[in-house]
Amino acid sequence: MSDTNKKLVALTFDDGPSTLTPKVLDILEENGVVATFFLIGNLVTEDKKPIMERQIKMGCELANHSFTHSDMTKMTAAEICEEIDKTTTIIKEMAGYDVKFFRPPYIALNDTMYDTITLPFIEGLGCYDWEPDRPAEERLSIVLNEVQDGTMVLLHDFEDNIHTVEALPEMIAGLKEKGYSFVTVSQLFEQKKVNPNVKHKIWTNVFC
Repeated sequence: MSDTNKKLVALTFDDGPSTLTPKVLDILEENGVVATFFLIGNLVTEDKKPIMERQIKMGCELANHSFTHSDMTKMTAAEICEEIDKTTTIIKEMAGYDVKFFRPPYIALNDTMYDTITLPFIEGLGCYDWEPDRPAEERLSIVLNEVQDGTMVLLHDFEDNIHTVEALPEMIAGLKEKGYSFVTVSQLFEQKKVNPNVKHKIWTNVFC
């Protein structure tokens, strides 16, 4: 079977690195699975360096989720540039990693952002896991019922998001049962032979 015919899914996690991230990495590692982590720049600190080193060693991908996680639709072009550039720079300095993708905070975007940011914009299939009271079972059900070949699943590894950690092992097992292979966002575009560099577009999935 060629890469373009494989059933592929990309797990993605926003709002780290945090003290929850190692728990997510433990589950990924136990299951032989990779993911893409969209990092908030002001959380990329010296004490989180071992987390990022582990992510890279595992074959995971690091990406840009802004520096302050503010609504960037209310910013000037110069402020937007600062949010992106500071995050890209700190990830490079701390982890030696060049980011390739950007996810806007709150998935809020406008033409100024599109015109200013050169990284491809990524959204994904959300399961409302940013809501603290959303049960693990519901998060799991949404993903398993709505996933398709080429889906990017939008999850969060912010502090205390324990229900996502609870749902993750069954989510991985359920996706494997459905015949999915796990890839990073970069690998998803590469294996689907799709160029992510499309102006004024946010990718919710990569369907061929």
